Amino acid sequence: MSAEPPNRWLAEAAGRSRTYDQRWEELAAAGRNVHGEADLVEILGPRSVLDAGCGTGRVAIELARRGLEVAGVDVDAGMLEQARAKRPELEWVHADLATFDLGRTFDAAVLAGNVMIFLARGTEARVLSRVAAHVNPGGLVVAGFSLEPERLDLATYERLAHAGGLEPVDRWATWDRQPYAAGGNYVVSVHRRVAAP
Repeated sequence: MSAEPPNRWLAEAAGRSRTYDQRWEELAAAGRNVHGEADLVEILGPRSVLDAGCGTGRVAIELARRGLEVAGVDVDAGMLEQARAKRPELEWVHADLATFDLGRTFDAAVLAGNVMIFLARGTEARVLSRVAAHVNPGGLVVAGFSLEPERLDLATYERLAHAGGLEPVDRWATWDRQPYAAGGNYVVSVHRRVAAP
């Protein structure tokens, strides 16, 4: 029996790093707003943002374009290679979110792109704790993810966030702040760091 892969993204989406940006480029070409995550994070008012699970850097790069200090962390080396090629002057760190330590904190952290449901099973609590540890007291953690069977459910996420020293601030169904209704299939949750995880 083989060992479980480091995370579900690496196991399920192997090779997608090469084509990941294509979808966003097509949406942008069709006139769609592809920066909903950056729009929401900017509205929340941080000066510095950790993009946890940054992928090819779409969110971090847009936030940097808007004048925010950013750093991106991801476990997928192929995606980070693309992020570095686009904006080599930004900080890109190859690391597992369950164990990373940048040695500093930020005003906010964002986990976009379904990061929470692609983690290795059983590491969700460690990831939220590590992310919270990188946010200033009173700072925000913003996570958006699909609510799918056999993945992370909202009640579990809320419990894990609380255990990581985070309190709920707001919840929406989309990054453009459409109201969340019970039974929805996507959630964007905002929590504030109130205690050391």
